[in-house]
Amino acid sequence: EETSESPDWVSRIRNFMSLSLTSYSLVIMVGSEVFGVRDPFGNRPLCLGKLPSPNSDKEGGWMVASESCAFLSIGATYMREVLPGEIVRLSSSGVKTEGIVDRPCAVGSNERPTAAFCIFEYVYFSRADTMHEGQQVYSARFRCGRRLAVESPVKADIVSTVPESATPAAMGYADHLGVNYVEVLTRNRYVGRTFILPNTRLRRSGVTKKFGLLEENFRGKRVVLVDDSIVRGTTIGSIVKLLKMHGAKEVHVRIASPPLKHPCFMGINIPTKNELIANTMDADQLAADLGADSLVYLSIEGLKNTIQGGVRSEQPAGHCMACLTGNYPVKLDF
Repeated sequence: EETSESPDWVSRIRNFMSLSLTSYSLVIMVGSEVFGVRDPFGNRPLCLGKLPSPNSDKEGGWMVASESCAFLSIGATYMREVLPGEIVRLSSSGVKTEGIVDRPCAVGSNERPTAAFCIFEYVYFSRADTMHEGQQVYSARFRCGRRLAVESPVKADIVSTVPESATPAAMGYADHLGVNYVEVLTRNRYVGRTFILPNTRLRRSGVTKKFGLLEENFRGKRVVLVDDSIVRGTTIGSIVKLLKMHGAKEVHVRIASPPLKHPCFMGINIPTKNELIANTMDADQLAADLGADSLVYLSIEGLKNTIQGGVRSEQPAGHCMACLTGNYPVKLDF
């Protein structure tokens, strides 16, 4: 029972989680203890790592992070994911699960909805060396590229990428078709992500600052350019024009995810429906607008089956694809 001298933090956290089902991963420090909290739908990632023991008489410390790639940089070992709805307590005694808050059943149903891990963690957000659901992000992206090649092959001399999150997909596409993977762009690592910039002028200028051209690699050649996604079309349009201007014979765009058609209300800065280019142009219209010779997206089923086919988790696989389908994991009250 909570008193003013000893607040019951687990009860407080459980109460918050019952009121707010998604979307968050929380790290809460209370005195000498740390709570790791993942929302009941598991929309955002959270995982546990263990530090090596400083001596044989003492157990190593524990840590929590959104992505497992954070552990290697400090010498920690990835242990497992925090489960959807799980509350873990990290203390000098080790790590302990303090409970799991279940997803509520839908009205008129006795079945609980499946988890809704954001599928764009695989497509774009997460670093390639991160583990989610028992599979590495790099491998998932590579398989998406292979599936994209099955769905939309094209005759080409080289396959390339819009670095860096699309690189594994481009390599998978090239591998399946037996075409050389060759870089045509070099990235300026000191420029951040351009899709979140506030206006078109800044996004366009950001693209030219973000990439340099490797002209000798593509001049006079038919190029397949693989990107992970298209939001407004600013980045890919500028790149297609640059490649054509500097000697590419053909540029065929392949997108390793389906068209983005719906805003994200789960905490990601995806704009309104009117700003999403897939709602104003189909693939053929967009190709013509960009100056590309063709443009094809990965299908929704292709993405879903590829990602879920690689899941190695004891929990049933479930993914939020609301930005692609408009089906949100929770009811929206606006």
